[in-house]
Amino acid sequence: MSAAASAVIAALDDAEKLQKARLHPIAVLSGMLAYKSGGGGMYTKSQHTWTPVGQIVDALDAAFYKTFKNVEPAGKRTLLALDVSGSMDGGVIAGVAGLTPRMGSCAMSLITAATEKVHAFIGFTSGGAGHGVYGGKWGGGGNGVTSIDISPKMRLDECVAKVSALPMGGTDCALPMIWAQKNKIEVDTFCVYTDSETWAGTIQPFQALKEYRQKMGIGAKLVVIGMTSTEFTIADPSDAGMMDVVGFDTAAPGLINDFSR
Repeated sequence: MSAAASAVIAALDDAEKLQKARLHPIAVLSGMLAYKSGGGGMYTKSQHTWTPVGQIVDALDAAFYKTFKNVEPAGKRTLLALDVSGSMDGGVIAGVAGLTPRMGSCAMSLITAATEKVHAFIGFTSGGAGHGVYGGKWGGGGNGVTSIDISPKMRLDECVAKVSALPMGGTDCALPMIWAQKNKIEVDTFCVYTDSETWAGTIQPFQALKEYRQKMGIGAKLVVIGMTSTEFTIADPSDAGMMDVVGFDTAAPGLINDFSR
């Protein structure tokens, strides 16, 4: 009930101020998670602790959705492919404390839904049957790709719940390109979000992209966002149309968007 709390809430509620600050939604989400944690070193670099004010948490939550308008669209046909393996719920992204790979990929999905006119979302998983039409090696569940209905009007917790309900298995990052080629889906940029617990199925992801380009006649790009670092690399370093993002912080979304554009 302090004047300071009122000033913070008013600033976070001011859409014009948020736009002038050019805050990316992920930066707001990062701030909300840090503030909501109460500090103590786990979610912030400071050892100080505090009692979060409920109204400020709510104002930060609302500001996350308001800043969607701050994101400049790439204007490309974008396929966001979300790794739905169980390990996406584990661990914390080092660059955005308190954010799990699952939550981070869902946040980016909502932002893309709000900014890119031509987009689609899929969840991909590989089961233990192995080496079928979608590749596969181990991990339980079935091989395949599932379309996900994500709307910018959806809340982040709703999106996380929807993705978490999909069948889970192993991780094969070639599946999105194989699926798009098989179904003749026209894509300019593939964005694959994973926690890097990945392995190759019957074909490497960069090979799957090259085959997609040849068959579809589209110079598609591939961004693989390994939201936690496990010394991985998926993209072909000699191919200027592929990019690996290792780790994830508040600058990453802008870099991905610039690369796509």
